[in-house]
Amino acid sequence: MYSKEQTKKLQNETTALLKKKELAPKDIDSIREVLRFHEHRYYILNDPLISDFEYDQLYKALEKIETENPALITLDSPTQRVAKGLTKDFPTVPHLVPMLSLSNSYNTDDLLDFDRKARELTKENKIEYCVEPKFDGASISLIYENDLLVRGATRGDGVEGDDITTNIKQIKSIPLSAKFSDYGLELVEIRGEVLINKNNFKKYNEQMMEQGLPPLANPRNASAGTLRIKDPKEVAKRSLEAFVYNISYHTTLRGKNVAKELDTHSGSLEILWELGFRSPQKDKRVFKGIEAVIKYCEEFEVMRDDLAYEIDGMVIKVNEVALQDKLGMTSHHPRWAIACKFKARQATSKLLGVEFQVGRTGAVTPVAKLEPVAIGGVTVSSISIHNEDYIKEKDLRIGDSVLIERAGDVIPQIVKSLPEVRTGREKKILFPNHCPVCESKLFREEGEAVWRCVNIECPAQVVERIIHFTSKDAMDIRGFGDANVRKFYALGILKDIPGIYELNYKKIGELEGFGERSITNLQTAISNSKKQPLHRLIYALGIRFVGETTAKTLAHSVNHLLDFQNYSLEDLQNLEDIGPKVGGSIYHFFRNRDNIKMIRQLETLGLKLKNEKKEHAKGGNLTGQSFLFTGTLPTLKRSDAEEMVEKNGGTLLSGVSSKLNYLVVGEDAGSKLEKAKKINSVKIISEAEFLKMLN
Repeated sequence: MYSKEQTKKLQNETTALLKKKELAPKDIDSIREVLRFHEHRYYILNDPLISDFEYDQLYKALEKIETENPALITLDSPTQRVAKGLTKDFPTVPHLVPMLSLSNSYNTDDLLDFDRKARELTKENKIEYCVEPKFDGASISLIYENDLLVRGATRGDGVEGDDITTNIKQIKSIPLSAKFSDYGLELVEIRGEVLINKNNFKKYNEQMMEQGLPPLANPRNASAGTLRIKDPKEVAKRSLEAFVYNISYHTTLRGKNVAKELDTHSGSLEILWELGFRSPQKDKRVFKGIEAVIKYCEEFEVMRDDLAYEIDGMVIKVNEVALQDKLGMTSHHPRWAIACKFKARQATSKLLGVEFQVGRTGAVTPVAKLEPVAIGGVTVSSISIHNEDYIKEKDLRIGDSVLIERAGDVIPQIVKSLPEVRTGREKKILFPNHCPVCESKLFREEGEAVWRCVNIECPAQVVERIIHFTSKDAMDIRGFGDANVRKFYALGILKDIPGIYELNYKKIGELEGFGERSITNLQTAISNSKKQPLHRLIYALGIRFVGETTAKTLAHSVNHLLDFQNYSLEDLQNLEDIGPKVGGSIYHFFRNRDNIKMIRQLETLGLKLKNEKKEHAKGGNLTGQSFLFTGTLPTLKRSDAEEMVEKNGGTLLSGVSSKLNYLVVGEDAGSKLEKAKKINSVKIISEAEFLKMLN
């Protein structure tokens, strides 16, 4: 529909409009044109060129101009209809009720104005609102008839969507049948959102990167893309989940009365919860008046990053259905609901250059330097662009305009470049052949996406290994920090990991910023680190592919760390959750003379290489039993519960398998629970049952 020239022109026009402090009636044709263009990119091509926040800015500006100048409203304005158009990968089906967009609010004034209009139209002094999280996933519509799921569809253009029933059935949080008849309902249409749990998303991306494949951009895009995969088996692998948030349409069974709970939105959410759906039951709140609503939205934004799922705001709905009907809707959005959006987490920026950094394993990582841009309250100016293949996959060039995203606790990343607006002055990114620090030749193993410097004495690797060794999850030497490690190394005060325990404090005392107290604190932290258990030391050594869980498995299997010199590759692979790749890495680490020399030095300096817990835990109540925890436990922290297992002779596993004895389940348990149900040998227990076993 749009040529390259038109695309470039409209994207430049978009940038110009977004930079204007205030848009005026004379801009109205231009705003409409760029909005239509971006709707096409979003709904038809599934390839947006701007963030949702930037689109909303332009849409709200158009709404404001049309409200103040009604004579300028045209029938084809983006404000007068839902964006049209669908992909043709799946059959197209009509929704029973249009899936309209929500009006968006980014400040308190918008919410106060929404409340004022609602009270004026309903002639109510104070309105009761239901507030719930606005999940940031892919919207779906579900139809149940005579208690059976008969259809699932994407949002599409709001009027019609893609029939994805087969893929919907792969999502285990969506019941294949539900007793709507108990509530007097025959035909029911439900609205919901398909999501990927943050942890599952992270694990999936780690698997992708291990295979040398580029990671998925974000949970939302991953959810939407998965729903359109034609192989249902592949859909099932992605561990999608769904939350439903509205009963949009229903018919009544002959001779039955509809349940009274359906008189309110909050009541319908409770019905859905009771029928086995995941609804925002736990986080929804009902308030009388907008003031309490505003306060709750502000409180929830602070908790945003602690949630298991991505949300981008809160949805405020008039709770009484009778008042909803009275308020009605426009062609674009219902008048009885509004989205209170949180700070934007996507934005466009310019790629100014690329720096190549060397990590502790020798991996050379390109880091994009960007024109600083604020996303979600944080200014972003640097982003890892992973490896050479990733650069080619994203078609990144120096000088490119790029769409970037920061979602929750996920590290900011480039979603894509915008080649449509290139000027011709952009430069290709050339990956180096030699290490940017020590100039050794780089190597890339077959099947890997990463180029590595294999010079173990490379200064960059030495520094990164020391930083990892002192980090919180490793030896936890507080007061050291990245900056001090780099400073001490540059000045020759620190040369390697054993050198941490042989520091010249007199020299450090001569440095600016190091007084008597800071030196005493550093000495104490270093001394305390000698008491760390063996699994922390193993993790601190930075053995490739060995994370915290694998480090614990290794620590539990030996009496002394250097016992691993005598382990064959087969012996290592017989340990829990250790495969050929991880086993090979451990095997070669303990066959390296320099590594053995370093470990002996550390023992001489007072670090613990013996597994003191092994003998102590032999007679514990959990000896010989393996455990895994999932969900939020009622009273225990996950780390405390895992420590209890270890102290009582049990072992911890990192995943569900036939080797697992007990899965301890808390609230909001995810895919681990579903997997465990399929393995008869795994016993599923609660926290209370776990504590009973200890006693």
